Amino acid sequence: MPDFVAALLSAVAFCAALLALNALTRCLIQWHLAPQSLAENGLLQYGGALVLARAAYRRAPRERMPIR
Repeated sequence: MPDFVAALLSAVAFCAALLALNALTRCLIQWHLAPQSLAENGLLQYGGALVLARAAYRRAPRERMPIR
């Protein structure tokens, strides 16, 4: 069960980060602060979201198996 919780938290972190990075990219393009080639759902957004999801997965509480 704790692995399920960790996977769920990382999926939530990925989706939230992707939405936030896409919104930030859209605002930067509209304010003419970013090049037009910087598109929504690009490599930068997915890469950033994956890094945040991996960090969330590593920090999620997981039950450790006792060593016998």
